[in-house]
Amino acid sequence: MAVFGSIIKSLIDLKETFTNEGEAEKNQEEVLRGLLTKAKNTSFGKYYKFEEILESENIQKEFSERVPYFDYNKIDKEWWHKYHEGEESVTWPGKPPYFAISSGTTGKSSKRIPVTDEMLESIRSAGIKQVSALSNFDLPPDFFEKEIMMLGSSTDLHKEGDHEEGEISGISASNIPFWFRGYYKPGEEISKIDEWDERVQKIAENAKDWDIGALSGIPSWMELMLKKVIEYYKVANIHEIWPNLQVYASGGVAFEPYEKSFEALWGKPVQVIDTYLASEGFLAIQNRPDTRSMKLILDNGVYFEFVPFKPDYINQDGSITADAPVISLADVEEEKDYVLLISTVSGAWRYLIGDTVKFTDKAKHEIRITGRTKFFLNVVGSQLSVNKMNDAVQELENQFDIKIPEFVVAAKRAEDGEYYHFWYLGTEDKADDEKLAEALDQALKDANKNYKVARGKALKGVKLTTIDPNLFHEWNARNKKKGGQVKMEKVMNEEKLENWQQFLKDEGALS
Repeated sequence: MAVFGSIIKSLIDLKETFTNEGEAEKNQEEVLRGLLTKAKNTSFGKYYKFEEILESENIQKEFSERVPYFDYNKIDKEWWHKYHEGEESVTWPGKPPYFAISSGTTGKSSKRIPVTDEMLESIRSAGIKQVSALSNFDLPPDFFEKEIMMLGSSTDLHKEGDHEEGEISGISASNIPFWFRGYYKPGEEISKIDEWDERVQKIAENAKDWDIGALSGIPSWMELMLKKVIEYYKVANIHEIWPNLQVYASGGVAFEPYEKSFEALWGKPVQVIDTYLASEGFLAIQNRPDTRSMKLILDNGVYFEFVPFKPDYINQDGSITADAPVISLADVEEEKDYVLLISTVSGAWRYLIGDTVKFTDKAKHEIRITGRTKFFLNVVGSQLSVNKMNDAVQELENQFDIKIPEFVVAAKRAEDGEYYHFWYLGTEDKADDEKLAEALDQALKDANKNYKVARGKALKGVKLTTIDPNLFHEWNARNKKKGGQVKMEKVMNEEKLENWQQFLKDEGALS
């Protein structure tokens, strides 16, 4: 009998029973008040007069009127770069001990996002909330004695002056509590290997020695790791190696495009739990079964605001216009897309994280990530968001009984002078490109009236090419790196499309 597991499960059940969430709006006001109070004597706090905001009758309204929106480029150019020049207390008291490196899915250079001790504590607290939420899932006591495979970036952080740098998953893993280290795989030694292929090879070699009960990581790289382990041992599925695997905590991107691919790797059902850990903070967790939505964490050092996701408010680079209206948590509406803004204990202020979300249950404060502001294809008025693209690709999977874990699309004028959407679908299954293009076009027309209108005017049609999904990973390896937090972009501009097409030609995938 799993006595230790039973004790842990009982403690988790007890903690979940007595946890009082309080009122969400009140929690958020208290978070904002705490952030402003802590940062009022920083350079940023003095410039935007945080003390005066704190004295106002409505600090949330005053805050939104006095402090402008910031994306990474704006806040780094005006404020964060000062940390690297030796300044202290720029946007948060003291100096951040870490900077999270994020190449993102667009942009030519890496971002360096401050990670403070308070943020690390916030991430740990969110992780505990996620573990506590497992009491809502039907998991046996012995699950809580199994090991957890956390597939992130290297924990071998780079020392840069007075701080260390690495991806957020590597920073988090290098700061795991001592009591958790016995459960954590692949362990300290393997986790420090910087080269992705070498790290995955070591995981495969050691996999049979571990009793993995849960996985955590970005789907695209998790899929590659599982395939490597299966291939290494020449087995049919991952449960022949890890028979007690029951949970996969997915994060970083929507899981739906990968669902069919993962089903082919399981030997028995696995509970998929969505999480929302970004370089800027741990923002939401899935805390109950029978949903793919995540509950915003509203009492943990992150203050949320929402901008309606409409073309009038989105600049071509994915930033938002200065006059875009902001909606508070109390005033959001279900099933409407919003651009997410956060202010955090790492000194991000009204920060455009780049994601769009929708509320699926306002009372429960549950959201789903619907896309990226930069992945909004509107060159000829089609107004296609990533969630509409994901839905259409899933329809293709079901209609043609194929797996399409990766795709990318761009709008470009073809040789005939007309605009087309150029789609590249990653699949290992055989399918007719012309039939796929026709079905994809119809699915998008049915799902999006703006796309249907555009197809009758400036958008001539769809040009579709199926390619090996591994090419998406190799593209990332050539342009950024493999593994960790790296995500494949879903929408390309014309310049990036030309580079992509040349890459495919070099790899022999295009004539």
